[in-house]
Amino acid sequence: MQNHPIRAADLLARRLYEAGCRHAFGMPGGEVLTLVDALEKAGISFHLAKHENAAGFMAEAVHHRNGAPAILLATLGPGAMNGINVVANAQQDRVPMIVLTGCVDADEALTYTHQVMDHQQVFRPITKGTFRMTAKGADIVADKAVSLATQPRCGPVHIDVPISVADAQVSPPRLRRLVPAAPVTPCGTEVEQARKWLTASNRPIAVIGLDVLYDGSACVTRAFLEHFGIPFVTTYKAKGVIPEDHPLCLGGAGLSPLADSHLVSLVKRADLVLCIGYDPIEMRPGWREIWDPAMQNVIDIAAVPNDHYMHQAGVNLVADTAATLEVLAKGIPARPTWVEGEPEKAHHALAAAFPADDDWGPAAVIAETRAVLPDTTLASADSGAHRILLSQMWGCSEPRGLIQSSGLCTMGCAVPMAIGLKLAEPDRPVISFSGDAGFLMVAGELSTAAEMGGNPIFLVFVDASLALIELKQRGRQMANRGVDFGHHDFAAIGRAFGGYGHTVRNRAELRAALETAQAADRFTVIAAEIDREGYDGRI
Repeated sequence: MQNHPIRAADLLARRLYEAGCRHAFGMPGGEVLTLVDALEKAGISFHLAKHENAAGFMAEAVHHRNGAPAILLATLGPGAMNGINVVANAQQDRVPMIVLTGCVDADEALTYTHQVMDHQQVFRPITKGTFRMTAKGADIVADKAVSLATQPRCGPVHIDVPISVADAQVSPPRLRRLVPAAPVTPCGTEVEQARKWLTASNRPIAVIGLDVLYDGSACVTRAFLEHFGIPFVTTYKAKGVIPEDHPLCLGGAGLSPLADSHLVSLVKRADLVLCIGYDPIEMRPGWREIWDPAMQNVIDIAAVPNDHYMHQAGVNLVADTAATLEVLAKGIPARPTWVEGEPEKAHHALAAAFPADDDWGPAAVIAETRAVLPDTTLASADSGAHRILLSQMWGCSEPRGLIQSSGLCTMGCAVPMAIGLKLAEPDRPVISFSGDAGFLMVAGELSTAAEMGGNPIFLVFVDASLALIELKQRGRQMANRGVDFGHHDFAAIGRAFGGYGHTVRNRAELRAALETAQAADRFTVIAAEIDREGYDGRI
C-alpha cells in the first residue's frame, strides 16, 4: 500500500475491491462525487441507472454471478430514500449489499436543513448495521461493513459518508481484517439423536433453503440425499442448487397453492424431515408448522438459531451444512426409502398440475420460451401471477439460474436484474419475465440496457391487469376495482428506447421472436398478449 496520504474514500473503495467488488450502481449527486471517483480509481466501475431502486437490483444480480457484495450508491435525501425498497429486499432476500450514501458534515447539519435527514435512523430497521464513516476509521468501517454483510445470514449494511470525510487525507493504516470464522461441526447428544433418526427412517424428506447457496455445501448435500435416497423440495431462491431434473427433486415450494397441495401432504407423511439450510422467510402461511415434532422426527440444520417460529424441530443444529451432513452420514448404510413410491406419485401429479401443452396463455409462453432458449439461459422474474407459474415450470440446472424477489416479493425487480445479469455474464443468454404493471414501473431502465449494450430479452405478459390481485378479488367474489389499466404497446416502447420490439399472440410468433432476439445486437422487448384469466386454476 502507498505510504503517502490518500483520501478516506480511497480506503473504503480499496477494501470493497479486495472483497471482490468490481461494479457499483446508482445515481450520483454532488455529495458522492468523491465516492464515485474513488470507486473507479480502485477498479470498481460505476454504472449510472435511472433510479436508485433499479440500481440496487442490478447490483444484486451481479452479486448472484460473482459472489461479491452488491454496491448501491445514492446521494443524500431523495436519492437515499429512492433506494429503500431494494435495501429492504436485500434484508429479506439475504443479499449482502453495501449501501453508500452521502451526507452533509455534522457541523453543517446544525444550521443547514435542505435535504438533510437522519439516514441512519431510516436504514437501521432494514439493514444488518449502519455506520457513519470517519476519516481515521474508514478502513475499519469498510471492513466491518463487508464482514457484517457477508456473515450468515447475509444482508445489507449502510455507510453514511460525510462530504469532508470522503475527501479527508489520511495515512494508510496497517492491514486490519476480520478473519472469517472456521466452519462449525456439531457434536454431542443432539447429533447422536439425529443419527438414530436417520438410521431408522423409512420415509425421509428434505427441505432445502438458500443457506446452501452461500455456504458451499451443494455437492455434499447432493451426495447425502443420493446416498440415503431422500426426495427433496427447495424454496424458490434455492432452485437449481441440485439440478431440477434430478430424480429426487420435487421442485420449488411455498408460494403456489396448487403445487403445495401435493407437496405438503407428502411432507406430512414423512417420518423424518430434514431442513437443510432452510430459511422460511420465503414461505407462505401454508408452510407454518406443517410438521409436528411430537409426531415426526425433524432435524433443522441452519446458519443461525431459529427465531422465526415458522416451524420447530426435535433437533436444532446451528452449524456448517456440509460438515453437519458428513457427521450425520458417517458409517450409516443406505436403505430403501418410500417403498410405496409416494414421491414418484407426487412428482407425476405435479407434472400433470402444470402442463406445458397449452395452445396459448401464460403457461404456453413459459413452456415455449424454455424450449427455445438454451439450458445456459439466466432468467429473472418479477412479482405477480406469472412468477408463481414460472417458478414451477422453469427448470434450473444450476443455482441462481432463475433469480427473483422471494422474501419481500417486490415488483419492478426483473428488468434491472436482467441488466445486471447480462453485465456480469455477457456471453450467456439472459431473459426477464415481467407482468405489464411491473414492467411499467421500470420501463425507463431500458435506456440503461441500451447504454450498457448486450442483448438481454425482456418478456412482458400483457393482460392490462394486476392479474394476481384480480384473481384474488374474483376468488373472494369482490367487484373488479383498482386492478385494471390501459393496454399499451410494449414492443413500441422497446423500439423507442433503441432496442427491438415484438408483439406475439401465439406460440409460432413467440418462437420466431425469441430466435431473432438471441441473434440481435441489442436488447429486445417481447410483448406476449394473454387473457387476464389465463392463470385461473393454474397456480
